This record gives sequence, structure tokens and C-alpha cells, in this order.
Amino acid sequence: MRGLIVRLRIANRLRHTVLVTSATTSIADIIGRIEEVVVDCADPRVLAQLCSAVLGGAPCARDESWHYVDPPGWTRLAFQKVPESKTMKNRLHLDVGVSDIAAATGQAEALGAQRVGGIQGDTAGSFQVLLDPEGNEWCLVQPA
Repeated sequence: MRGLIVRLRIANRLRHTVLVTSATTSIADIIGRIEEVVVDCADPRVLAQLCSAVLGGAPCARDESWHYVDPPGWTRLAFQKVPESKTMKNRLHLDVGVSDIAAATGQAEALGAQRVGGIQGDTAGSFQVLLDPEGNEWCLVQPA
């Protein structure tokens, strides 16, 4: 059976491989497509600037409460001001592929990211968990 192989990462440890057949990937079978990924935050400008420095693309503002970045080759990342603060671990995070985790970690920290623990590794590769200035988790990853 031919199709698209999709690998899912859960909590940076457990991985699943799913075969998506052509029957499930036709336009008729989908509801829509991802227009942008939106992060709720207190200071959209700061997070858009960090994202721009890490992934590329210019930080842009629709208004004071909505900033965004269009990283080359990927979907828009938007940052929306909300009144409530982050209170628990993210249920979704971004994995940013790099060729040197240690060097990329140093660069990210210089931009305002905070390291959480050390570099972790398993059969799929290595990763470093980081926090943005508002405490949102994201990872630098290097496949095995």
C-alpha cells in the first residue's frame, strides 16, 4: 500500500508511525489546512522577535495585540495578546531542527530563551527543551 508516512512525537519520547493512504489525503477527505499557529501570550512583540531570530522571517504587527512571523518554508506563527497568564505545561510545542544543539542553545539563550535541563537523547535523536520569555516550551532537535 502506498501513502505518506507520518511520525508523531509525544512528550519527546514516545513515537508512533502512521501510514496515511492516498484515500485519506485527497482534498475531498480533509476539512481544511493550517493557516497559522497562534500562541496566546502577554507580549506578542517580544515573542515574534524571538521567533524571527530563531526561524527567520520578519516580525510583523497587525496591531499591538497581534504580531506574527512567516518563517521561510513554513506556516505563519502568530502571537495573540490575552489577559490570562500561562499556568501549566504546553500541550503543543514546536521542535526546531538544528545541526548543533549546543551551539543553537547558546544562540537561543542570547535571544532570551531559557534552558530546561540538559540535552536529552534516544534512538530518534537528541533534543534540548527551552522556554521562551513567557515560559512556553519549545525544543531544539537533532535527528539521529
